[in-house]
Amino acid sequence: MTRQVRYVCGYLILLLLLGVFLILSLGMGSAAAPGQILNALMNPGGEEIVSGIFWQIRFPRALAAALLGGALALSGFLLQTFFANPIAGPFVLGISSGAKLAVALTMIAALGHGLVLDSAALIATAFAGSMLSMGFILVVSGRVRQMALLIICGVMIGYICSAITDFAVTFADDSNIVNLHNWSMGSFSGAGWDSVRTMAAVVLAGFFCSFLLSKPMGAYQLGEVYAASMGVKVRRFRVELILLSSLLSACVTAFAGPISFVGIAVPHLIKGLFGTARPLIVLPACFLGGAVFCLACDLIARTLFAPTELSISSVTAVFGAPVVIWLMLHRQKGRQDGK
Repeated sequence: MTRQVRYVCGYLILLLLLGVFLILSLGMGSAAAPGQILNALMNPGGEEIVSGIFWQIRFPRALAAALLGGALALSGFLLQTFFANPIAGPFVLGISSGAKLAVALTMIAALGHGLVLDSAALIATAFAGSMLSMGFILVVSGRVRQMALLIICGVMIGYICSAITDFAVTFADDSNIVNLHNWSMGSFSGAGWDSVRTMAAVVLAGFFCSFLLSKPMGAYQLGEVYAASMGVKVRRFRVELILLSSLLSACVTAFAGPISFVGIAVPHLIKGLFGTARPLIVLPACFLGGAVFCLACDLIARTLFAPTELSISSVTAVFGAPVVIWLMLHRQKGRQDGK
Protein backbone atom coordinates (compact mmCIF):
# COMPACT_ATOMS: atom_id res chain seq x y z
CA MET A 1 0.00 0.00 0.00
CA THR A 2 1.43 3.38 -1.03
CA ARG A 3 1.53 6.31 1.34
CA GLN A 4 -1.12 8.23 -0.59
CA VAL A 5 -3.53 5.29 -0.54
CA ARG A 6 -2.93 4.84 3.20
CA TYR A 7 -3.64 8.51 3.84
CA VAL A 8 -6.87 8.41 1.82
CA CYS A 9 -8.02 5.22 3.55
CA GLY A 10 -7.18 6.70 6.94
CA TYR A 11 -9.23 9.83 6.32
CA LEU A 12 -12.13 7.81 4.92
CA ILE A 13 -12.14 5.65 8.06
CA LEU A 14 -12.16 8.71 10.31
CA LEU A 15 -14.93 10.43 8.35
CA LEU A 16 -17.01 7.25 8.36
CA LEU A 17 -16.59 6.81 12.11
CA LEU A 18 -17.38 10.49 12.66
CA GLY A 19 -20.63 10.13 10.71
CA VAL A 20 -21.61 6.92 12.52
CA PHE A 21 -21.02 8.25 16.04
CA LEU A 22 -22.63 11.58 15.22
CA ILE A 23 -25.80 9.80 14.07
CA LEU A 24 -25.76 7.52 17.12
CA SER A 25 -25.25 10.48 19.45
CA LEU A 26 -28.21 12.31 17.92
CA GLY A 27 -30.50 9.27 17.86
CA MET A 28 -29.77 7.43 21.10
CA GLY A 29 -30.78 8.43 24.61
CA SER A 30 -33.11 7.68 27.50
CA ALA A 31 -35.53 10.58 26.87
CA ALA A 32 -36.38 9.93 23.21
CA ALA A 33 -36.00 6.79 21.12
CA PRO A 34 -34.53 6.87 17.58
CA GLY A 35 -38.00 6.36 16.09
CA GLN A 36 -39.37 9.36 17.95
CA ILE A 37 -36.43 11.50 16.86
CA LEU A 38 -36.92 10.52 13.21
CA ASN A 39 -40.65 11.20 13.45
CA ALA A 40 -40.01 14.61 15.00
CA LEU A 41 -37.62 15.50 12.18
CA MET A 42 -40.10 14.37 9.52
CA ASN A 43 -42.95 16.28 11.21
CA PRO A 44 -41.42 19.37 12.87
CA GLY A 45 -44.73 20.58 14.32
CA GLY A 46 -45.88 17.25 15.70
CA GLU A 47 -43.43 16.34 18.48
CA GLU A 48 -42.39 19.59 20.12
CA ILE A 49 -40.80 17.99 23.19
CA VAL A 50 -38.85 15.41 21.21
CA SER A 51 -37.86 18.04 18.64
CA GLY A 52 -36.63 20.26 21.48
CA ILE A 53 -34.55 17.39 22.88
CA PHE A 54 -32.94 16.89 19.49
CA TRP A 55 -32.27 20.52 18.52
CA GLN A 56 -31.61 22.09 21.92
CA ILE A 57 -29.88 19.28 23.82
CA ARG A 58 -28.47 16.46 21.70
CA PHE A 59 -27.34 18.40 18.62
CA PRO A 60 -25.33 21.11 20.45
CA ARG A 61 -23.94 18.49 22.82
CA ALA A 62 -22.73 16.32 19.93
CA LEU A 63 -21.15 19.31 18.19
CA ALA A 64 -19.48 20.35 21.46
CA ALA A 65 -18.07 16.84 21.96
CA ALA A 66 -16.69 16.83 18.41
CA LEU A 67 -15.18 20.32 18.60
CA LEU A 68 -13.67 19.96 22.07
CA GLY A 69 -12.44 16.44 21.35
CA GLY A 70 -10.65 17.73 18.27
CA ALA A 71 -9.19 20.61 20.31
CA LEU A 72 -7.84 18.20 22.95
CA ALA A 73 -6.18 16.00 20.35
CA LEU A 74 -4.61 19.03 18.65
CA SER A 75 -3.36 20.37 21.97
CA GLY A 76 -1.83 17.01 22.78
CA PHE A 77 -0.05 16.79 19.44
CA LEU A 78 1.36 20.31 19.84
CA LEU A 79 2.67 19.49 23.32
CA GLN A 80 4.17 16.22 22.12
CA THR A 81 5.95 18.14 19.37
CA PHE A 82 7.15 20.79 21.84
CA PHE A 83 8.56 18.28 24.35
CA ALA A 84 9.51 15.66 21.72
CA ASN A 85 7.74 13.00 23.78
CA PRO A 86 4.52 11.07 23.01
CA ILE A 87 3.49 10.93 26.68
CA ALA A 88 3.13 14.72 26.97
CA GLY A 89 -0.44 15.98 27.09
CA PRO A 90 -2.54 18.77 28.65
CA PHE A 91 -4.02 16.50 31.32
CA VAL A 92 -0.85 14.64 32.29
CA LEU A 93 1.25 17.82 32.47
CA GLY A 94 -1.30 19.50 34.75
CA ILE A 95 -2.25 22.20 32.23
CA SER A 96 -5.94 21.21 32.24
CA SER A 97 -5.96 21.12 36.05
CA GLY A 98 -4.48 24.62 36.22
CA ALA A 99 -7.21 25.89 33.90
CA LYS A 100 -9.82 24.02 35.96
CA LEU A 101 -8.63 25.64 39.18
CA ALA A 102 -8.66 29.15 37.70
CA VAL A 103 -12.16 28.72 36.25
CA ALA A 104 -13.57 27.18 39.43
CA LEU A 105 -12.22 29.91 41.72
CA THR A 106 -13.37 32.66 39.36
CA MET A 107 -16.86 31.18 39.02
CA ILE A 108 -17.18 30.75 42.79
CA ALA A 109 -16.17 34.38 43.34
CA ALA A 110 -18.50 35.62 40.60
CA LEU A 111 -21.52 33.58 41.69
CA GLY A 112 -20.93 34.58 45.29
CA HIS A 113 -21.48 38.19 44.20
CA GLY A 114 -24.45 37.36 41.96
CA LEU A 115 -22.48 37.67 38.71
CA VAL A 116 -22.62 35.34 35.70
CA LEU A 117 -19.52 34.98 33.53
CA ASP A 118 -19.86 34.83 29.76
CA SER A 119 -18.00 32.39 27.52
CA ALA A 120 -15.20 34.83 26.69
CA ALA A 121 -14.48 35.43 30.37
CA LEU A 122 -14.41 31.69 31.09
CA ILE A 123 -11.98 31.03 28.24
CA ALA A 124 -9.74 33.94 29.30
CA THR A 125 -9.71 32.68 32.90
CA ALA A 126 -8.96 29.11 31.82
CA PHE A 127 -6.21 30.36 29.51
CA ALA A 128 -4.59 32.27 32.38
CA GLY A 129 -4.69 29.16 34.57
CA SER A 130 -3.27 26.93 31.85
CA MET A 131 -0.46 29.42 31.17
CA LEU A 132 0.48 29.47 34.86
CA SER A 133 0.73 25.68 34.88
CA MET A 134 2.63 25.70 31.60
CA GLY A 135 5.04 28.30 33.00
CA PHE A 136 5.80 26.08 35.97
CA ILE A 137 6.33 23.09 33.66
CA LEU A 138 8.76 25.12 31.52
CA VAL A 139 10.73 26.17 34.60
CA VAL A 140 10.94 22.54 35.73
CA SER A 141 11.90 21.37 32.24
CA GLY A 142 14.90 23.72 32.33
CA ARG A 143 16.17 22.00 35.47
CA VAL A 144 15.10 18.40 34.76
CA ARG A 145 16.56 16.53 31.82
CA GLN A 146 14.61 13.31 32.25
CA MET A 147 11.13 13.39 30.73
CA ALA A 148 9.84 10.92 33.31
CA LEU A 149 10.55 13.38 36.13
CA LEU A 150 8.86 16.15 34.17
CA ILE A 151 5.75 14.00 33.74
CA ILE A 152 5.73 13.23 37.46
CA CYS A 153 5.95 16.96 38.23
CA GLY A 154 3.03 17.59 35.88
CA VAL A 155 0.95 14.88 37.55
CA MET A 156 1.70 16.37 40.98
CA ILE A 157 0.62 19.81 39.72
CA GLY A 158 -2.60 18.26 38.49
CA TYR A 159 -3.29 16.62 41.86
CA ILE A 160 -2.61 19.84 43.77
CA CYS A 161 -4.86 21.92 41.50
CA SER A 162 -7.63 19.29 41.57
CA ALA A 163 -7.45 19.07 45.37
CA ILE A 164 -7.76 22.85 45.78
CA THR A 165 -10.65 22.89 43.29
CA ASP A 166 -12.47 20.09 45.11
CA PHE A 167 -12.06 21.86 48.45
CA ALA A 168 -13.41 25.11 47.01
CA VAL A 169 -16.40 23.44 45.36
CA THR A 170 -17.22 21.17 48.30
CA PHE A 171 -17.29 23.91 50.94
CA ALA A 172 -19.11 26.47 48.84
CA ASP A 173 -22.39 27.59 50.42
CA ASP A 174 -24.38 28.65 47.40
CA SER A 175 -26.35 25.81 45.77
CA ASN A 176 -25.43 27.05 42.30
CA ILE A 177 -21.75 26.80 43.20
CA VAL A 178 -22.12 23.27 44.54
CA ASN A 179 -23.46 22.26 41.11
CA LEU A 180 -19.97 23.01 39.76
CA HIS A 181 -19.01 19.55 41.02
CA ASN A 182 -20.44 17.97 37.83
CA TRP A 183 -18.42 20.35 35.68
CA SER A 184 -15.27 19.65 37.69
CA MET A 185 -15.61 15.94 36.83
CA GLY A 186 -15.88 16.63 33.08
CA SER A 187 -19.09 16.72 31.03
CA PHE A 188 -20.49 17.96 27.71
CA SER A 189 -24.02 18.14 29.14
CA GLY A 190 -24.17 21.92 29.60
CA ALA A 191 -23.50 22.80 25.95
CA GLY A 192 -25.95 25.13 24.22
CA TRP A 193 -25.95 26.87 20.86
CA ASP A 194 -24.31 30.03 22.24
CA SER A 195 -21.52 27.96 23.75
CA VAL A 196 -21.10 25.96 20.54
CA ARG A 197 -20.71 29.13 18.49
CA THR A 198 -18.05 30.47 20.85
CA MET A 199 -16.09 27.23 21.08
CA ALA A 200 -16.30 26.75 17.31
CA ALA A 201 -14.75 30.18 16.73
CA VAL A 202 -11.90 29.53 19.18
CA VAL A 203 -11.21 25.91 18.23
CA LEU A 204 -11.35 26.43 14.46
CA ALA A 205 -9.11 29.49 14.76
CA GLY A 206 -6.67 27.40 16.80
CA PHE A 207 -6.79 24.63 14.21
CA PHE A 208 -6.15 27.08 11.36
CA CYS A 209 -3.17 28.63 13.17
CA SER A 210 -1.79 25.16 13.98
CA PHE A 211 -2.12 24.14 10.35
CA LEU A 212 -0.19 27.24 9.28
CA LEU A 213 2.65 26.03 11.52
CA SER A 214 2.74 22.55 9.96
CA LYS A 215 5.85 23.24 7.86
CA PRO A 216 8.05 24.63 10.67
CA MET A 217 6.61 21.94 12.94
CA GLY A 218 7.90 19.26 10.58
CA ALA A 219 11.36 20.82 10.66
CA TYR A 220 11.24 21.14 14.46
CA GLN A 221 10.50 17.42 14.79
CA LEU A 222 13.95 16.76 13.30
CA GLY A 223 15.66 18.87 15.97
CA GLU A 224 16.10 22.49 16.91
CA VAL A 225 19.41 22.80 15.05
CA TYR A 226 17.87 21.50 11.82
CA ALA A 227 14.84 23.76 12.25
CA ALA A 228 17.07 26.79 12.74
CA SER A 229 19.08 25.86 9.63
CA MET A 230 15.81 25.77 7.67
CA GLY A 231 15.01 29.33 8.70
CA VAL A 232 12.65 28.57 11.59
CA LYS A 233 12.80 31.11 14.42
CA VAL A 234 12.91 28.45 17.11
CA ARG A 235 12.22 30.62 20.16
CA ARG A 236 9.24 32.33 18.53
CA PHE A 237 7.98 29.00 17.22
CA ARG A 238 8.13 27.42 20.71
CA VAL A 239 6.13 30.33 22.13
CA GLU A 240 3.52 29.87 19.41
CA LEU A 241 3.20 26.18 20.23
CA ILE A 242 2.74 26.96 23.92
CA LEU A 243 0.11 29.63 23.28
CA LEU A 244 -1.89 27.48 20.84
CA SER A 245 -1.83 24.34 22.98
CA SER A 246 -2.79 26.33 26.10
CA LEU A 247 -5.61 28.14 24.28
CA LEU A 248 -7.10 24.89 22.94
CA SER A 249 -6.81 23.18 26.32
CA ALA A 250 -8.31 26.22 28.06
CA CYS A 251 -11.32 26.26 25.73
CA VAL A 252 -12.03 22.60 26.53
CA THR A 253 -11.71 23.12 30.28
CA ALA A 254 -13.87 26.26 30.27
CA PHE A 255 -16.82 24.50 28.64
CA ALA A 256 -16.48 20.84 29.64
CA GLY A 257 -14.07 20.65 32.56
CA PRO A 258 -10.89 18.55 32.54
CA ILE A 259 -10.97 15.53 30.21
CA SER A 260 -8.23 12.96 30.61
CA PHE A 261 -5.97 11.05 28.20
CA VAL A 262 -7.53 12.24 24.92
CA GLY A 263 -4.56 14.49 24.19
CA ILE A 264 -2.13 11.60 24.61
CA ALA A 265 -3.98 8.62 23.17
CA VAL A 266 -5.51 10.12 20.02
CA PRO A 267 -2.31 11.58 18.43
CA HIS A 268 -0.52 8.28 18.99
CA LEU A 269 -3.38 6.26 17.48
CA ILE A 270 -3.54 8.62 14.51
CA LYS A 271 0.19 8.35 13.86
CA GLY A 272 -0.13 4.58 13.99
CA LEU A 273 -3.08 4.61 11.57
CA PHE A 274 -1.36 6.85 9.02
CA GLY A 275 2.16 5.55 9.56
CA THR A 276 3.61 9.05 9.73
CA ALA A 277 4.13 11.98 12.11
CA ARG A 278 4.08 14.65 9.37
CA PRO A 279 2.09 17.58 10.78
CA LEU A 280 0.52 18.36 7.41
CA ILE A 281 -1.15 14.91 7.49
CA VAL A 282 -1.51 14.35 11.22
CA LEU A 283 -3.00 17.70 12.32
CA PRO A 284 -6.34 17.39 10.45
CA ALA A 285 -6.45 13.68 11.27
CA CYS A 286 -5.90 14.40 14.97
CA PHE A 287 -8.82 16.82 14.93
CA LEU A 288 -11.08 14.20 13.33
CA GLY A 289 -9.75 11.46 15.60
CA GLY A 290 -10.35 13.54 18.73
CA ALA A 291 -13.89 14.29 17.57
CA VAL A 292 -14.61 10.59 16.97
CA PHE A 293 -13.05 9.55 20.29
CA CYS A 294 -15.01 12.06 22.37
CA LEU A 295 -18.29 11.43 20.54
CA ALA A 296 -17.94 7.71 21.22
CA CYS A 297 -16.99 8.24 24.89
CA ASP A 298 -19.81 10.74 25.43
CA LEU A 299 -22.30 8.29 23.92
CA ILE A 300 -21.13 5.61 26.34
CA ALA A 301 -21.16 8.04 29.27
CA ARG A 302 -24.81 8.99 28.84
CA THR A 303 -26.33 5.71 27.60
CA LEU A 304 -24.46 2.87 29.34
CA PHE A 305 -26.26 3.29 32.67
CA ALA A 306 -29.06 5.64 31.55
CA PRO A 307 -30.64 7.67 33.03
CA THR A 308 -27.53 7.91 35.25
CA GLU A 309 -24.74 9.73 33.39
CA LEU A 310 -21.06 8.92 33.86
CA SER A 311 -18.28 11.47 33.95
CA ILE A 312 -16.80 11.84 30.46
CA SER A 313 -13.31 11.89 31.95
CA SER A 314 -13.90 8.48 33.54
CA VAL A 315 -14.83 6.96 30.18
CA THR A 316 -11.93 8.55 28.29
CA ALA A 317 -9.58 7.27 30.99
CA VAL A 318 -10.82 3.68 30.53
CA PHE A 319 -9.97 3.77 26.82
CA GLY A 320 -7.05 6.22 26.87
CA ALA A 321 -5.03 4.97 29.85
CA PRO A 322 -4.20 1.57 28.25
CA VAL A 323 -2.73 3.42 25.27
CA VAL A 324 -0.51 5.45 27.61
CA ILE A 325 0.60 2.30 29.47
CA TRP A 326 1.43 0.64 26.15
CA LEU A 327 3.39 3.73 25.10
CA MET A 328 5.51 3.67 28.25
CA LEU A 329 6.18 -0.07 27.97
CA HIS A 330 7.02 0.29 24.26
CA ARG A 331 9.47 3.12 24.97
CA GLN A 332 11.10 1.14 27.77
CA LYS A 333 11.45 -1.91 25.51
CA GLY A 334 12.98 0.28 22.79
CA ARG A 335 15.57 1.62 25.20
CA GLN A 336 16.49 -1.89 26.37
CA ASP A 337 16.83 -3.13 22.79
CA GLY A 338 19.04 -0.15 21.98
CA LYS A 339 21.54 -1.04 24.69
